[in-house]
Amino acid sequence: QVQLQESGPGLGKPSQTLSLTCTVSGGSITTNYYYWSWIRQPPGKGLEWMGAIAYTGNTYYNPSLKSRTSISRDTSKNQFTLQLSSVTPEDTAVYYCAATRSLIFTPRAMEYWGKGILVTVSS
Repeated sequence: QVQLQESGPGLGKPSQTLSLTCTVSGGSITTNYYYWSWIRQPPGKGLEWMGAIAYTGNTYYNPSLKSRTSISRDTSKNQFTLQLSSVTPEDTAVYYCAATRSLIFTPRAMEYWGKGILVTVSS
């Protein structure tokens, strides 16, 4: 059973870069056909897919966030990382990491989820 765990600071300031890490257990992030995503949910709003990194290392991004988002991985630690630059209070959300074997990157297509981490952006 694949398990995911988000980690990182719960508080950030406007204009800073947010960095979150997802640690995967019970499976390798290089296992064929798995895609590892970041998804967020602002307070009172729906889930938003932000981007993904494939088992190959290829990356995919939501066009609306692409200019501010970077996803990378550390295969030696079985982790993948989200960096979101120039954050504003509108980036306040619960951030989830998730995994799927589908190339349909919607929240409903995710097979495995982390528990989520609340990140608040405030001055």
